Amino acid sequence: MMNKRTKVKKEGGFDSFGKDKNVIDNDTYMQRLKYLAFGLIFWIVFQACKSPENQSYQIQKEDLESYIMQLSSDEFMGRKPFTEGETKTLAYLEKAYRNLGIEPGNGDSYFQEVPLVSIFSKPASSMNIKSKDLALALKGLDDYVIWTQRTDSLLTIENAELVFAGYGIVAPEYGWNDYKNIDVKGKIVVLLVNDPGYGLEDVSLFRGNTMTYYGRWTYKMEEAAKQGALGTLVIHQSGPAGYGFNVVQNNWNTARLSLDTRNKPTYQAMFEGWITQPVASQLFTLAGLNETDLLEKAKKSDFQAIPLNLTASTSMEVEADYNVSKNVIAKITGSKYPDQYIIYTAHWDHLGIGAPDETGDSIYNGAWDNASGTASLLALAKAFKSEQPERSVVFLTVTAEEQGLLGSAYYAQNPIFPKEKTVANINLDGLNPYGKMKDVPIIGMGQSELEDILNVELEKTGRYSTSESIPSAGWYYRSDHFNFAKIGVPALYLGIGVDHVEKGIAYGKQLEEKYNTQVYHKPGDNYDPEKWDYEAMLGDVQLLYQVGKKLSNITAWPQWKEGSEFKATREAYMKK
Repeated sequence: MMNKRTKVKKEGGFDSFGKDKNVIDNDTYMQRLKYLAFGLIFWIVFQACKSPENQSYQIQKEDLESYIMQLSSDEFMGRKPFTEGETKTLAYLEKAYRNLGIEPGNGDSYFQEVPLVSIFSKPASSMNIKSKDLALALKGLDDYVIWTQRTDSLLTIENAELVFAGYGIVAPEYGWNDYKNIDVKGKIVVLLVNDPGYGLEDVSLFRGNTMTYYGRWTYKMEEAAKQGALGTLVIHQSGPAGYGFNVVQNNWNTARLSLDTRNKPTYQAMFEGWITQPVASQLFTLAGLNETDLLEKAKKSDFQAIPLNLTASTSMEVEADYNVSKNVIAKITGSKYPDQYIIYTAHWDHLGIGAPDETGDSIYNGAWDNASGTASLLALAKAFKSEQPERSVVFLTVTAEEQGLLGSAYYAQNPIFPKEKTVANINLDGLNPYGKMKDVPIIGMGQSELEDILNVELEKTGRYSTSESIPSAGWYYRSDHFNFAKIGVPALYLGIGVDHVEKGIAYGKQLEEKYNTQVYHKPGDNYDPEKWDYEAMLGDVQLLYQVGKKLSNITAWPQWKEGSEFKATREAYMKK
């Protein structure tokens, strides 16, 4: 039996075979619908591929490898500021950006001069502590470590009063002021490291075990100087500090780089430093105070700083040497919003030539830290060059990170592009060469909306974000993005995950431990083409490219999240 055909009648016309073009049988009608549907799907896919959001430059191994190999070669001598290694690094980076066709970022120059001073502090071998009736002699290096940011040739501390000022924090957003109702001008403040919430389950007290900016010893010393303190002594405890006293001891009788502030003089305390926990206990006993009760009181917002009725005397010889290093800066001008800036940062410097390891290698090449990040900025510049961004994108490679984030600190204090016009900072400090990871640690998770943009991009790749493994260590405050955060610019910094795609978390943690013990700040941080996993590294660079690309082609400005200690700073000048 033959199938009946359904006919659809439309208006006039016949085809060349004399058939009515408007009478279509059912089979033909359904076939045409399939073709139409296929054509529509093809058009949608084609348009999606054409859109800037999806058609992205794919960063390749050749975009990175030659830069990493060269920057971490022995020829560059560990890239330490004020050495021939710096001269070669700066010349190499300038040529690389020129070859890529990336314009200079500081007028017609690729450089920003960073005036620095090297201060060699030689403290006396002892510090004498006196109460009304008793005396205590502290031994330098063993009991305390101090240094100075002053350049006077001789500093003398005579019978300076000691004050216990708790955590040394002034944080209005937490209703906290450890300096209320006391004047510490000309006195030595003794302070606890980390935050009041450390060691407690209560995340409403600051952030519990997650360190805030106020927990960093650098903040405590800066705030003490603002308060006019003569000196600062932070009580060392390995847990809340995140490292042993042996790390602190590396600062004894050594030269430290600081910014040259002669053109913008500010008050500096006569000295800064640390004392051991046992010494702190001795001071509290000498002052007639119950240490346990004192530390408990310091964890409460109504804490009042306590004069210890003790004095300290010591001295320090100082030698100062002034010099100038350089940041490297390049730029791609935005097509629509040229006066709005996304700034990528990495530090070009490392540790130079130092003590040899067991193999006799004395060149600290810094392939991972941070030739990988420096090379990535060049790869990112090439990617953005291929896809014109609407906002301007800046590539800032800074000096003296290893000496205390000095290059980025100088830029933040002397920005080439106004902070009010700077949308965000994305920092690269050591990429993952060890294998593909499912997880991406957000250092300082919970700070800004940049994390939300990152999470959207992560979802597209099947990866996920986590918080850093040791939030109490305060890594958010220990790389160059921090100086952007301090001036209110939302800043993003990622770590290396441990959830290895093929071998799992236990294996990933072994890699992390191996790096920390055998590679970090050692001559062993060399480029090894046989061991480095470029698929993993390229995935992370591509991820940060996608985040920056998104930012460069939208009009929205990412904000700090509620509870961030940098939110008020940003809002204060953006409202003007």
